[in-house]
Amino acid sequence: MAAKDLYATTKTTAGLLRAGRRYQRDRLRAADMIGLGEAASLMEIDESTVVGWVRTGRCIGILGRAMAFPRWQFDPLVWPAIQVVGNELGTTDGWQVLSFMETPASALNGLSPRIALEQGVPMSRVWAMAIAESH
Repeated sequence: MAAKDLYATTKTTAGLLRAGRRYQRDRLRAADMIGLGEAASLMEIDESTVVGWVRTGRCIGILGRAMAFPRWQFDPLVWPAIQVVGNELGTTDGWQVLSFMETPASALNGLSPRIALEQGVPMSRVWAMAIAESH
């Protein structure tokens, strides 16, 4: 019996990459994304401070044609978790933290970490999930 090929074909890989680029483009254009100026205004700080926060993982910033930020991360119930989650995931990459925060998890009864935090689930549960995810 021949061994099953474990790798995707070139055609399949190209299709997956196209779908990923489409997802990223659409996500950057989503209604909940705001620009650098609006993020700075919302937090009552200057734009350079927000850029510094992105570099250190204190907030989620996604680079497209311009930097974009999911508005929900500035919610007082979510904000304290952003840097903690990034640290536990071992990344400051906005896409990785965004994906973690928006992906439903069975450990949170099917809620995404973002929604769980907005609904008052203790940050310690989301933090524990991030630790488990990073290992």
